[in-house]
Amino acid sequence: MATTHGSSTPKSRSHDTENALSTDERKHMNEATYAFPKQRKEPLNDASHVRNAIARFDQVKDVSDREREEAFKNIKAAAKKHGVEMKETSWKQLGGEPHTENAAQKRAS
Repeated sequence: MATTHGSSTPKSRSHDTENALSTDERKHMNEATYAFPKQRKEPLNDASHVRNAIARFDQVKDVSDREREEAFKNIKAAAKKHGVEMKETSWKQLGGEPHTENAAQKRAS
C-alpha cells in the first residue's frame, strides 16, 4: 500500500491502479479537472483517467442530462489534451443511465 511522503500512514486510494489518486489528491484538485465538476466525479487529470471516465460514464448516478452533456464536453476536451482517441460524438453514445452493476457500491448501500 502506498504511503505518504516519509510517513508510515497509508494513503486512501479510490481505485487500485498505478495512476490512482489518493483522497487527499482528489480533495485538492480543481473542480474543472473533473468530468462532473459539481459532483467531483471522474477526474480527467491524465490519459488513464480520461479513458476511465469514458468507460464509467454510464455508472455515474444522480446527474441530469444537462450535466451529462457538460461532462461529455469536459471529457472530449481532456481526451484531446491527453491524446486519447474518442469515436463518440454524443454523450448518449456512452449511455445516459447507469446500467452496469458496481459491486462495491452495492455493498456500501
